[in-house]
Amino acid sequence: MNNSADKMDFDVLIVGAGLVGASLVCALEKAVIKQGLRLAMVETHDLSQPGDIPPGFDARASALSWGTCCIYDQLGLWPDLVGQAEAITNIHVSDQGSFGVSRLQASDEGVPALGYVVKNHLLGDVLLHRLQALQKQGTVTIFSPDEVQRLSPVQGGMRVQLKQSDVSVSLVVLADGGRSGLMAQLGIGVEQKDYHQHGIIANIALDRPHNGMAWERFAGKGPMALLPLTGDHHFEHRVGLVWTVPDEEVDRIDHLADDAFLALLQKRFGYRAGRFLAVGKRDRYPLAMRIAKEQVRPGLVVLGNAAHAIHPVAGQGYNLSIRDTMALAENISISLERKVPVGELGRLQEYRQQRLSDQSLTSRFCDGLIHLFSRTDSASVLSRNLGLVTLDYCYLVKSKFTRKAMGL
Repeated sequence: MNNSADKMDFDVLIVGAGLVGASLVCALEKAVIKQGLRLAMVETHDLSQPGDIPPGFDARASALSWGTCCIYDQLGLWPDLVGQAEAITNIHVSDQGSFGVSRLQASDEGVPALGYVVKNHLLGDVLLHRLQALQKQGTVTIFSPDEVQRLSPVQGGMRVQLKQSDVSVSLVVLADGGRSGLMAQLGIGVEQKDYHQHGIIANIALDRPHNGMAWERFAGKGPMALLPLTGDHHFEHRVGLVWTVPDEEVDRIDHLADDAFLALLQKRFGYRAGRFLAVGKRDRYPLAMRIAKEQVRPGLVVLGNAAHAIHPVAGQGYNLSIRDTMALAENISISLERKVPVGELGRLQEYRQQRLSDQSLTSRFCDGLIHLFSRTDSASVLSRNLGLVTLDYCYLVKSKFTRKAMGL
């Protein structure tokens, strides 16, 4: 490392101990042990208190692609997750009231699952336990509870003003979802596209086994997804619902009594998954595509939802962030090998260029699906249904599509 880097208190400081920030710490463990990386993290919540958890560890479930599961296996996390995960062995895609149907199958790709569904709080628990173990080992220094009040560019990196101290670092990684306002403080703008939709999420009990099936149902006013979940002591057969509804309908639907909610859901989704017996706690959140106008600066990387938040229609947002995370960890490791400061702009621009295609294709794919399946004119309905049928019967096209969905 050069002299300016030697003067830094840390090489990397990760802001935010949510799912993405914690995953980055795990991905950088080898660099700490083998290459002497000086790693730190700051989190506003007290990670030593079980009840005080980061907001990312919420009640939602995430569909982890096969590629993401392989990444967590490489990081030694998957053995603690697999017992709490439900495999997605098949995906059924359909358009309400039309003939187009496509089926994606893990067996066609020679893998046991296309992905797995894991509750965020369970994934968060596994990551938190690893963070605490790494902190105890001295692998990472964690400032918690603490908060970044100001970031100031300095020669060779960033000066970070915390509530309780000041530190200097070669590279700051913003993985806090943008909640802290640090991006605004630094003048990093965001391109936002409001879909004028809300996502309603809830767990639904079925009258029959899901058999590892995930359903993506495009139902005119918004897509509906059902993700296979493990059973609990109340209901053996459960799925996770992600229902996209227009803003003008969300209040009415959200305030329906459970029986009325299930009846409307059944009417719009149909009976492919069976009968809906019960619904758990419902949550809602506005849907928009947000892309940071800058993801790298000298001494700075924006990661996770702070960098890009996309429509959940294909369940690709978190998987995209994990691919970014691994690419950044590799970039940092290579910088250490070359004895280049990890916050050097040229190196970070290489990371940005490496990830540009995947980020662009994934965000445009999800955005395109929403527009394609929102159109109700006969020509659009016919073309997309022919597309679904073609996808179902053309193996090479379907295999390429499936592997993309698997994160490969």
